Amino acid sequence: QVQVAESGGGLVQPGGSLRLSCAASGSLLDYAIGWFRQAPGKEREGVSCINNAGGPPYYTDSVKGRFTASRDDGKNTAYLEMNNLKPDDTAVYYCATDWAGFCTVEDERIFPSDFHSWGQGTQVTVSS
Repeated sequence: QVQVAESGGGLVQPGGSLRLSCAASGSLLDYAIGWFRQAPGKEREGVSCINNAGGPPYYTDSVKGRFTASRDDGKNTAYLEMNNLKPDDTAVYYCATDWAGFCTVEDERIFPSDFHSWGQGTQVTVSS
């Protein structure tokens, strides 16, 4: 079971960009990679998921057209490119791996219960 760790968060002005990284302790080839976020007082929300075999990633509606998920299996790392950031994007962002290797999307959502290995999170704050 690989361990993952996020990095790349920070403070950015509205309209700005950040790229989050999710570095794994071993090969990610067998896993789907999910990105979640949790704002204070809110439930953990699925943001994006990318399968182990390619294909278009899943995005929650609020980030479509602004966020791009990718992976570099040669570097055992996944990325979340975030553009045109908004104050509502402020949260702790987590990456996680999925046993199944593919993203399970139900009712247009992904769920934390489908992911088994989580990083410690990285804070993203969007504020002027």
